[in-house]
Amino acid sequence: MTKLRKQDALDYHSQGRPGKIEVIPTKPHSTQRDLSLAYSPGVAEPCLEIEKNPEDAYKYTAKGNLVAVISNGTAVLGLGNIGALASKPVMEGKGLLFKIFADIDVFDIEVDATDIDLFVNTVKAIAPTFGGINLEDIKAPECFEIERRLKEELNIPLMHDDQHGTAIISSAALLNACEVARKRIDKVKIVVNGAGASAISCARLYIAVGAKKENIIMLDSKGVLSIYRDDITDEQKLFFCTTNKHVKTLEEAMNDADVFVGLSKGNIVNEKMIQSMAKRPIVFALANPDPEIPYDLAMAARKDIIMATGRSDHPNQVNNVLGFPFIFRGALDVRATQINEAMKLAAVYAIAQLAKETVPETVNLAYNAKNITFGPEYIIPKPIDPRLIYTVAPAVAKAAMESGVAQHAITNWEGYVQELINRLGLDNKLIRNITNKAKQNPKRVVFAEADHYKILKAAQQVADEGIAKPILLGDAEKIKKLIADNNLDLGDIPIIDTRSASEEERRNSFGDIFFQKRKRRGFTLFEARKIMRERNHFGAMMVETGAADAMISGLTRKYSDPIKPALQIIGVLEGAKRVAGMYIINTKQGPYFFADCTMNVDPTAQEIVDITVLAANTVKQFNIIPRIALLSYSNFGSAEGDIPSKMQMATDILHKNYPGMIVDGEMQANFALNNNLLKEQFPFSDLVDKKVNTLIFPNLASGNIAYKLIQEMGEAEAIGPILIGMKKPVHIVQLGSSVREIVNMVTIAVVDAQARK
Repeated sequence: MTKLRKQDALDYHSQGRPGKIEVIPTKPHSTQRDLSLAYSPGVAEPCLEIEKNPEDAYKYTAKGNLVAVISNGTAVLGLGNIGALASKPVMEGKGLLFKIFADIDVFDIEVDATDIDLFVNTVKAIAPTFGGINLEDIKAPECFEIERRLKEELNIPLMHDDQHGTAIISSAALLNACEVARKRIDKVKIVVNGAGASAISCARLYIAVGAKKENIIMLDSKGVLSIYRDDITDEQKLFFCTTNKHVKTLEEAMNDADVFVGLSKGNIVNEKMIQSMAKRPIVFALANPDPEIPYDLAMAARKDIIMATGRSDHPNQVNNVLGFPFIFRGALDVRATQINEAMKLAAVYAIAQLAKETVPETVNLAYNAKNITFGPEYIIPKPIDPRLIYTVAPAVAKAAMESGVAQHAITNWEGYVQELINRLGLDNKLIRNITNKAKQNPKRVVFAEADHYKILKAAQQVADEGIAKPILLGDAEKIKKLIADNNLDLGDIPIIDTRSASEEERRNSFGDIFFQKRKRRGFTLFEARKIMRERNHFGAMMVETGAADAMISGLTRKYSDPIKPALQIIGVLEGAKRVAGMYIINTKQGPYFFADCTMNVDPTAQEIVDITVLAANTVKQFNIIPRIALLSYSNFGSAEGDIPSKMQMATDILHKNYPGMIVDGEMQANFALNNNLLKEQFPFSDLVDKKVNTLIFPNLASGNIAYKLIQEMGEAEAIGPILIGMKKPVHIVQLGSSVREIVNMVTIAVVDAQARK
């Protein structure tokens, strides 16, 4: 589980623009005419149309893609009743998830009202603004009455995710777990520990998918719910235990149970309880961050167990993000008047079925697995599965139409699926995927400049997140002082002082190896041993000898300083003729790859070919098919000059020698990135309808200028430079990089090292 520190969380929310979400205009607004259309007097026209026909609000405003995340802060995560204002960071976070997973815009609304009538009336009063409402973190039993009344009185989709989100995901998991365990859901004995809003909603939905009410035993902190207790709410009374009146404790309830669902608190179930369950037990320990029983203990207690938790570091994560973004997406797209039981069940069955289908290679790679398949360790999809949006949303939309609550009919389902695919930019997915992949098998990364705060902060972060195993090079006393002064915690991360007497033997050993490599290049043995006091040489030699898996440097020195020793010691990849520098440019349209931006000043046509091949192979490592444009100031011979000529020649060589590569040129950048323009003017191009993602620049100046312009204008995030063509992973960060940029480079270095193994 990723280790999160208090200061890191505070820094994340406060640095740069405070908060996690912003409002961005969707219409032109640069001229006086634009402003006159956006506001007065032009805005009067859509207002009058909406007055005549309220449905036109979906046509002329953001209502149809706008959800309110509303809370009064009475039951926030594991924090309890912290109040409306204190809940705002959570509601913003929920808004962020809606946007990145389903392209739904959100306003978070924190209502300072604990009275049911006041809360309901407030939500009703602001409801015309929104296409849907997600109630969040409202305590039981008030949440039941609030949701019931609002569903009756509003005509837009509304759901209390704390109740129904876990119910939907765990129901899908339960159906599949029963199938894997070869048990009938109508026969299984289910123990639900926890009797709050989520537990009651889960139990209700389990019954809806086939479980029998009489087979469910529900407990709260005082024991089994029964008629002999006078502290039970009306909702809890639905789950009085009537068939096993002698059962009072959790331990007794779990004896011979088929299913345990924990929605309570950590570490209240022991191995003995798990061992007392029926054959092939199903255990959903969903308390966060600590499950009712630790995963390892439960797995050790029973070899035949099927287990799920709420945590991302174990198989079968029951995560609400598998459901709510896509349920609202489907509901909004048909303008549903509510989210009814049919729509929830449609989501359950869609999620359950998706787990049985072939897993995309992107998901396998992200979890460092060769072939994730349906079975005990995979009963629900992974949260990063890109198919969720176009599997769950259409299922929910169809159910809304079939159950009569849809106001807009979808007739072209294939077109709708494609629209859903196109909705999501891939800007964040690449980093999420490679981060997940790095965490599956973290590698040893040596930091050659560890006497710098940013490097130490990045080292702490990648260690906390389980991305890498850092090794720090530098003056040990200086590093320890920096750690203390900045209140960092690097635990037992090794610190190596390359100049210390304790490292003399290793320096000499490294120097001897270096001497053998460079003895005919002007180095004496004495000089070879002496130069190992330098951290870039020492770090590169650690990678060369297998003492580390990758090296990061460059924060405080010009780009060439750390590259030279890396080339001398490690050298270029077998079959490669040179190294090059490539940047990942993350945009809302997806990632783009720029090469060469750092190494080759004015490459020849053949050198352009070499750079293109290196870039293509690297892009493939991220499980992305490279679609490559060779750039120039001309299009297919429209202008003469050395640059168009060499890019034409390089294209010809690539077409001849690499017939499977998707590449064309020479062309101007706007034609490479605008498919309609390319198709209209040059329909013969091999890149028409291919969506170019890799750009090869004719010289270092153009590539370097391009990525820095994009980076500084704030339109995209630049990650790199990734040094491509090295025999072993060495990556050089930009001079003065941020901690985030260093972490991204470390993540790429780990994935690079994994690929080479």
